[in-house]
Amino acid sequence: MKTTKVLQTNINETNINQVSKLLNTSTKSRVAICNTNTLVRSVRDVKIRNLINNFTIRTPDGFPVAKALSFLTKQKFSRVDGYKVFLQTIENGLNIGKRHYFFGNNEAVTQLMIDKLTQKFPDIKIVGYLCPEFMNADDLVQRYKDEIESINADIVWVSLGFPKQEMFIDKLCNEIDSSVNFVGIGAVFEWVAGTKKKAPEWIANLGLEWVLRLVQDPKRLYKRYLIDNTLFVLYFLRQVFFRR
Repeated sequence: MKTTKVLQTNINETNINQVSKLLNTSTKSRVAICNTNTLVRSVRDVKIRNLINNFTIRTPDGFPVAKALSFLTKQKFSRVDGYKVFLQTIENGLNIGKRHYFFGNNEAVTQLMIDKLTQKFPDIKIVGYLCPEFMNADDLVQRYKDEIESINADIVWVSLGFPKQEMFIDKLCNEIDSSVNFVGIGAVFEWVAGTKKKAPEWIANLGLEWVLRLVQDPKRLYKRYLIDNTLFVLYFLRQVFFRR
């Protein structure tokens, strides 16, 4: 897929259906769902930048990233967010028997999510899940790499939060020999489980999804939205001015 550099990240010019098709037809793919926080951290941290740019696909998650990509390419791109990628990929893979494995979050959320998924998609093939204890990405890889390498899954969905989940996926794929596809999807487990409220699509399309997320988790997210969103705008204006 063609890419365009937004800030310092090579964002794919793609959509939900293309990403879903890739995950259901390819092997050894790594997908990063890239929002403003991802792109701002990639500007400020070269290790994170190189790690993210090494993924197979980097989707334009969130209103600002999709709008920035549209502006730079003079084409219209919609948000390719983790929630829609997750549900669309599962739905599209039902008739070909794709097998799913969930890694991360906690037991209560993950089990509730699985219950909701089996209600929505009775034919879904779930081959297991693992909710690890808290540790850094390197330690998680050393602790669980053998177990993950042995699972009979097509797609592993990882919910550890950015950038830990991307660091975990990158290091894991460098240490195991597996055909599995990996996707880092952050809070999606909680949205599907219903333990946190997902913004309606019309709110997200107005670029206001961050308000609802901030209200639900202000202590953890206030820096991301109030600082990183501002930096994203400033960095993007610098990019546009420099290009011209």
